[in-house]
Amino acid sequence: MTTTDPARRPRRSVLYMPAANERALQKAKTIPCDAIIFDLEDAVAPDAKPAARHLAVAAVTGGEYGARELTIRCNALTTPWGPDDLAAAAAAGPAAVVIPKVDSVDDLDEIAARLDDGGGQSTSIWAMVETPKAIFDVRAIAGHPRVTVLVVGTNDLARELRAPLGVAHRANLVPHLATAVLGAREAGKVILDGVYNDVGDADGFASECRQGVELGFDGKTLIHPGQVDAANQAWSPSADEIDAARRVIAAYAEAEADGRGVITVDGRMVEALHVENARRTLAVADAIAAI
Repeated sequence: MTTTDPARRPRRSVLYMPAANERALQKAKTIPCDAIIFDLEDAVAPDAKPAARHLAVAAVTGGEYGARELTIRCNALTTPWGPDDLAAAAAAGPAAVVIPKVDSVDDLDEIAARLDDGGGQSTSIWAMVETPKAIFDVRAIAGHPRVTVLVVGTNDLARELRAPLGVAHRANLVPHLATAVLGAREAGKVILDGVYNDVGDADGFASECRQGVELGFDGKTLIHPGQVDAANQAWSPSADEIDAARRVIAAYAEAEADGRGVITVDGRMVEALHVENARRTLAVADAIAAI
């Protein structure tokens, strides 16, 4: 159930959609995001949760979202709605269930068992890392065999830390973000950056996407369709990067054939690790082209 190669499926732009909003669900069919999280948790009022659950199941099973990866964010099992959410999701068979505030492997074991009991054996778990305990236990959480993706919940994490949001370059959160990325990489799992709250600040969002790329995230969770294009661009190799990757691979292959140990491309020394990076770049580009 695990995946060790983030390029196997692009998750540059992962859009939260409130499952209670039928108009938003219809619009999502045309939004060029890589994945959708049909949200039953924060975006849905308590009295609307049963109806939202029904709409999320209909969206997952309706076959009208093309190549987008479809997931359902359930309420926590400790809430009145969580068990019913998970049972409905298991029967619907989304690509994954997104589970908020995962704190331990025991939490994941229970989620996995409930999925299996409900017929959702092929449904994976996206574990939300959004508490101090989850940051400390991220290696174990990422290593769980049912978890394929970690999702950093920056809003909740900042609240738990009693740290303000909106700090320049997220300086107060970077150590925790980096720890989460390390845990994901050690386990060979995908990890998604948290949301950017100011939907009107396009420049700020683009800057945070660049930071997410530099930290090593595989994509970003989004709260507005207007953020999709910028996220897709940030996590897509440019034409120049693709061209450079091809030249690195070709030069390395030629040098190996000639028995040369030292290679330079564009004046820079090329080693095996650079070839690996170049191959990853092309794999990402190919995966994006496929969708």
